Amino acid sequence: MANINLLPWRAERRAALQRQFLVILGGMALLGGIIVLIANQVVTGQIEYQNGRNSYLKQHIAELDRQVKEIRELEKRRAELLERMEIIQGLQGKRPVIVRIFDEFVRTMPDGAYFQTMTRSKDRIHVVGKAESNNRVSSLMRRVDGSEWFKDPNLTSVKAAPDYGEQGSQFELSFSITSPDEEKKGKEK
Repeated sequence: MANINLLPWRAERRAALQRQFLVILGGMALLGGIIVLIANQVVTGQIEYQNGRNSYLKQHIAELDRQVKEIRELEKRRAELLERMEIIQGLQGKRPVIVRIFDEFVRTMPDGAYFQTMTRSKDRIHVVGKAESNNRVSSLMRRVDGSEWFKDPNLTSVKAAPDYGEQGSQFELSFSITSPDEEKKGKEK
């Protein structure tokens, strides 16, 4: 029988299959590397795109914050201006009142009496004065009570003042300031 040696053919076949396996393995590794590289590029691109969007939003948020701050400052300035306007209007409206009050002092003061000191706290006036007699003090009280600009007279003390005559008196009186317009509004309600 003839001897046929199949070992080299098998070895060659095995070597060819091994080379083919290694080529396929290398191709798969290369294909896997390319897929990983492409996936990395896609993810990196998406991250950069999202970072761009985030920076765009941050810029606009910063702009809106600046505008909100400016609006708050403007509202604060507006409130301050309105407050100043109210104060000025109040002062303008009350400017002639002090003149009317002093005019009313002259009208209510009876002959034989005068004020030595006068103090005002808010709408209350406290006066210290002298009169020739207690009748002059009573007359002053009645006139203050009948005045349109004064109300609630309160005689605190009456003392003898011999330096102003035999029946001279030193008195302390307090009363409130009112406006005839306020009284009319109060009566209408």
